Amino acid sequence: RVRAFHGSQKPQDASVEVAPGGVVSERWIPVNRVGLYVPGGNAVYPSSVIMNVVPAQEAGVGSLVVSSPPQADFGGWPHPTILAACSLLGVDEVWAVGGGQAVALMAYGDADLEPVDMITGPGNIFVTAAKRLCRSVVGIDSEAGPTEIAVLADDSADPVAVAYDLISQAEHDVMAASVLITDSPEFADAVDREIEARYKVTLNAARVAEALTGEQSGIILTDSLDEAVRVADAYAAEHLEVQTEDSAAVAARITNAGAVFVGHYAPVPLGDYAAGSNHVLPTSGTARHSSGLSTHTFLKHVDVISYDREALKEVADTVTALADAEQLPAHGEAVRARFETQER
Repeated sequence: RVRAFHGSQKPQDASVEVAPGGVVSERWIPVNRVGLYVPGGNAVYPSSVIMNVVPAQEAGVGSLVVSSPPQADFGGWPHPTILAACSLLGVDEVWAVGGGQAVALMAYGDADLEPVDMITGPGNIFVTAAKRLCRSVVGIDSEAGPTEIAVLADDSADPVAVAYDLISQAEHDVMAASVLITDSPEFADAVDREIEARYKVTLNAARVAEALTGEQSGIILTDSLDEAVRVADAYAAEHLEVQTEDSAAVAARITNAGAVFVGHYAPVPLGDYAAGSNHVLPTSGTARHSSGLSTHTFLKHVDVISYDREALKEVADTVTALADAEQLPAHGEAVRARFETQER
């Protein structure tokens, strides 16, 4: 499903004849070499191998490396489940390094390891900070981590399901954010009770408790559903679930989110693993201007300009006028020289 969806994303080259003899084309070219970060601190993430590798392959990237933290229990190698996922996908270069130092190594390389042109993948706050620092050296996808979920719900939603959804993201990281946005005080109280009753029996209860009681998590009460939509857009969550009456119509009003999950049967864990969408998504409000990882991430577009003599001559006066207006006369002279030389 992930390959089918990401394969459909690859754009086609385009070409437009803007004037007789003047053609401007757009070519889509894959990034030459990419570094794909797969976390391995609090959990094991073969799903992140899939989410990074598949769109890179569908884009046509020729050289890729996966970097994942070494594990003391496995002789300093990345977790065997990570290595197995890489093998199944045909990845033959894996580095046993994690954290911010992995980002630095991929960006700069060393005597034995070739640097990359782009780094993608989720991680903790240190990985995200390192990507921000290195983005002047390499391209990055987005600031993807720590994770966050917002649930926009009214009193038609199931408080048990919403409670589980909020708990599920909180088990990723003590800095994970779980936020409920609702216009119903009664529903907010019900979800609060269900979380209290259920999180303590999870495997990662201590981590969940710290995340849910941190200042990044909470319940936001609004006066109306319209206001709830405005709050959700202002928050710009990595994952936004919409569980309301006519969820599809409400979801269509959202403009800022890494991914939107519509209705009772589209929880975030579906997108984490098997929906077909990507789970490497922008966090910390960056969904206002950034997109999740996709095939597009690994492609760059190049404009190709082809004009013949008559096409250039037809627009020469326009180029010269603009060049003179900008007090850059050599620009106009560069155009005129082509005709003056020939005419002499």
